[in-house]
Amino acid sequence: MTGAILFLAFALMLLGGVPIGVALGLAGALAILLADQTLMAMSTNVYAGIAKYPLIAIPMFVLVGCVFDRTGVALRLVRFATALVGAGRGALASVSVLVAMVLGGISGSGPATSAAVGKVVTESMARDGYPRPFIASTVGAAAATDILIPPSIAFIVYAVMVPGVSVPAIFLAGVFPGLLAGLALLVPILLISWLRGFGGKNPERGEGSLWRSFREAFWGLMAPVVILGGMRAGAFTPTEAAVMAVFYGLFVGFVIHRSMTLRDLYEILVEAGEISAVILIVVALASVFAWAVSTLGVVQPIVAGILGLGLGEWGTMLLLVGLLILVGMFLDGISIFLILLPLLLPIARHFGWDLTWFGVLLTMKIAIGQFTPPMAVNLMVSCRIARVTMESTIPWVSWFVLAMLGALLLVIAEPGIALWLPRAAGAM
Repeated sequence: MTGAILFLAFALMLLGGVPIGVALGLAGALAILLADQTLMAMSTNVYAGIAKYPLIAIPMFVLVGCVFDRTGVALRLVRFATALVGAGRGALASVSVLVAMVLGGISGSGPATSAAVGKVVTESMARDGYPRPFIASTVGAAAATDILIPPSIAFIVYAVMVPGVSVPAIFLAGVFPGLLAGLALLVPILLISWLRGFGGKNPERGEGSLWRSFREAFWGLMAPVVILGGMRAGAFTPTEAAVMAVFYGLFVGFVIHRSMTLRDLYEILVEAGEISAVILIVVALASVFAWAVSTLGVVQPIVAGILGLGLGEWGTMLLLVGLLILVGMFLDGISIFLILLPLLLPIARHFGWDLTWFGVLLTMKIAIGQFTPPMAVNLMVSCRIARVTMESTIPWVSWFVLAMLGALLLVIAEPGIALWLPRAAGAM
């Protein structure tokens, strides 16, 4: 009964507009009181929830994303990708996906990339003949690949919460599924653009020099290489890689592009501090919720109920796909991991699923939810920039959801897509 009150209180507070971190903490505190447990468990679990070394990487990667946003890296990447791809039908829309994937290798935040790419490409795509709802849909879906392509904040949280899964292993496991997801999005983009005549109406887009645009974009293209290459070479841990990425971004901003000032740096630090504080407060308060779920014995009946449905291994997997996509429409990836992992891990262990592969699958499901209405976080950002309603994007978003589902099913059917690289690199 107390377990039902726990989830009901959380759901009611969310519907009432209570911030998710506060809702998690209050629901956990209520359950603790009703179960006659001591409230001292709250302070202990809040501290334990964030006193973990890998979590230091989160504010650093947030800061990296803010730094590269201010240095104009997104604009330079768009120019290079446009010169590379050309100016035909669907070209600029394809460029937005490619740029979002590169930025995903820098910041690992979907909404941040949706904002960065949307600000750069929206008006250009509108002049090139793309409808604004299609633009918003493309940017929102493209940004969803960012929690798959390392460094990913969601991957860091998953590795911290799941014993036996290392950050380097799940980072490497996300590379090919992330690339596959991006390529899957290009299929509907090119088909729709060709059939509807989207793009190719602004011939000036193809006149830039490929070499010149490459030189301008070079330092942005090298950022993922520095981050992932340093980890792969053993030069630094993921946390140290995040710090190195910050210094690299500041070097590019102050020395290479000279597009940053000390005032910009102050504003960037404030922005990154606010974003990081929100994330870590949610992590801390969700620890109270997770402790309440575990202590009150909520997990076992729910897991037993799911396994008792008799759906078998793949039927249960499809059930989880639908559940995670549905939940992903309303919550961000970090919150989903913090709330649902205590329920999902026993199911994964029951069927003997590899937990690194399972983490990639969960993240792909969440990525789909990030651009699926009605509460898609990435789509909210891109719609605001494109000045359209979310309802107007549904005809276009539906195709991107199907494309990403196709990529997800391939990774489910062939785990080697995710596991080959970390195994080859000796990370697992």
